[in-house]
Amino acid sequence: QVQVVESGGGLVQAGGSLRLSCAAFGGIFSIHDMGWFRQVPGKQRDVVATITSGGSTNYADSVKGRFTISRDNAKGTVYLQMNSLKPEDTAVYYCNADAKSQSWDPVYNYWGQGTQVTVSS
Repeated sequence: QVQVVESGGGLVQAGGSLRLSCAAFGGIFSIHDMGWFRQVPGKQRDVVATITSGGSTNYADSVKGRFTISRDNAKGTVYLQMNSLKPEDTAVYYCNADAKSQSWDPVYNYWGQGTQVTVSS
């Protein structure tokens, strides 16, 4: 059973930094794209940053230059370093992973349970 688990959220003052971590595990044959999304109450879940298994990255315009996504393929982990945080970055952050359980399986999409990030002004 594939699981995706985030950690590292919390409360920080504007201008501060946080690092989110996410691990995908549990009978995984391969992990493909991974990413971070965020959602505030009453709004849709938006992409923050994504990274391919080869290390290619994409960022939402609102976080470019402040956030950095990285991954460790050997450990099945993905990270989001968030610097110069702003109150508008406040949201629940979700980790997302595309993975196969067996070589012959299709790629399935998995979500973590989310971790709260709150930036105070």
